[in-house]
Amino acid sequence: MSAKILVVDDEPSIVKSIQYSLEKEGYSVATAQDGQQALEVARREKPNLVILDVMLPNLDGYEVCRQIRQEMPVPIIMLTAKGEEIDKVVGLEIGADEYVTKPFSLRELLARIKALLRLVSRYQEAKAAQPDKIEIGDLVIDLTRHEVTLAGKVLNLTLKEYELLKLMALNANKVLSREFLIEQVWGYDFTGEGRTVDVHIHWLREKIEKDPNNPMRIQTVRGVGYRFERRMRAGAHLE
Repeated sequence: MSAKILVVDDEPSIVKSIQYSLEKEGYSVATAQDGQQALEVARREKPNLVILDVMLPNLDGYEVCRQIRQEMPVPIIMLTAKGEEIDKVVGLEIGADEYVTKPFSLRELLARIKALLRLVSRYQEAKAAQPDKIEIGDLVIDLTRHEVTLAGKVLNLTLKEYELLKLMALNANKVLSREFLIEQVWGYDFTGEGRTVDVHIHWLREKIEKDPNNPMRIQTVRGVGYRFERRMRAGAHLE
C-alpha cells in the first residue's frame, strides 16, 4: 500500500506540481489550500506525511503544524518563501521535521520525503527488537508508545528529536559522530550538513536538561560528535 501524503499550499500551481510528481512516484495524495481545511483533511485522511506551507489563509502553517503535532506523530515538511534563520528555528521548535525554502527542487523534495518515510519504516520494523522502555532517571523513553516523559510530563518532541534521543540512549556512553547520526536519522539522501544535527541537539537539550547551557545527559565531544552519558541496561534505569 502506497504512502498517503497531504500537500497544503494556497498556490494551486504549486499543489498541482507537487501532486503530479508524488503521484508519478506512486504516492497517494490529498490536498488542502488553507489552514483550517488542512486540519480537517489530516484528521480524516490520517496521512503518512504532511507537506505544509507556512503562509496560509485562516490558520498559518505554524499553527497547523502545532495542532497536527499534538494529535498525530506524522512527519512534517514545512515550505516557505522566507529564508531567514529565525523562521527555520521556529519551524523546528513547533515540531517540523524538515524545512524547505521556496523556490525548491522537486527532486530535492522527493529525496527528503523518501528519507523521512524510510525513517518511519525503520522505526516500525525495529520496534519488536527493542526494549519497551528506556529509563534514565526521571527521563523515560517509551518505545512502544513513541513517547518521552520527563518527571512524568510528556515531552513534545519532533520525529527527528525522538529518533536522535532514542539512538543516543540505546548507545549510551558511546561517542556518536555527526556523520553517523545523519546517516541513521536523516538517511543517505540527506543534503544538509552537520550543523543540522547541532540544531536538533540544542532543542533536545532545551527539553531534557535541567540546565541546557551545562548539559549532563548529552555531552559534546569536540571535533567528533556527541555522547549520551550513563551506562544503560535495556528496560532498566541507567546507572
